[in-house]
Amino acid sequence: MKIEIWSDVVCPWCFVGKRRLETALAGFPHRDEVEIVYRSFQLDPTAPQHGHELSTGVIARKYGRTEDEMRDMQQQLIDLAAVEGLDFKLFETVHTNTLDAHRLLHLALETGGAALQRDLKEALLSAYFEQARNVGDHDVLTEIAVGAGLDEARVREVLAGSDFADAFEADVAQARAYGATGVPFFVVDQKYGVSGAQPAELFAQVLDQAWTASHPVLQMAGGDAADDAACGPDGCPI
Repeated sequence: MKIEIWSDVVCPWCFVGKRRLETALAGFPHRDEVEIVYRSFQLDPTAPQHGHELSTGVIARKYGRTEDEMRDMQQQLIDLAAVEGLDFKLFETVHTNTLDAHRLLHLALETGGAALQRDLKEALLSAYFEQARNVGDHDVLTEIAVGAGLDEARVREVLAGSDFADAFEADVAQARAYGATGVPFFVVDQKYGVSGAQPAELFAQVLDQAWTASHPVLQMAGGDAADDAACGPDGCPI
């Protein structure tokens, strides 16, 4: 089973949704046969590469709210994230561009497969939301990527150029083709879509449905091998 997740590393609901999916997978009997691949999506392509302005003010202006109103909303999300075991520092995060972070996620997928990409994704999300680090800064990105297991020289080479920009654009185009207008957006086996950080129970239902669809159980009609009209491992009764 393959789960593709469109998300951004500065999207709080993407981190919450990741945890809820992981909760569902923990109780899924076939979790060892599930591959998770992260796909790129940018919430704000116009964000500065080396942003310094706190996100609270930027988001407040975007949605026509005061900063106090936005802090109240952020506190609600902080409290909700804590239920999932996450320690959000939303009042300290900066508004920054995530294109380079996405390109490194594609590098991780290419060089180390889904497992390395998963480790880098977790590290990036934690760095931004739990440590309030600037994931648009190249030095910060290099430190995070190398800590996750990527080769430092290759990381610096990618950040200095435009490698994986085409892969990033392909992900964005595919999200648009699926009709995704926001993230997180989950696609299971290219057949089942889940929009938003849904409860773990819903993810569990989708996992079961997708597994059953790809591994149908044979419906038996008539008797079984124990009947006189069939031969079993010990031979035939007549």
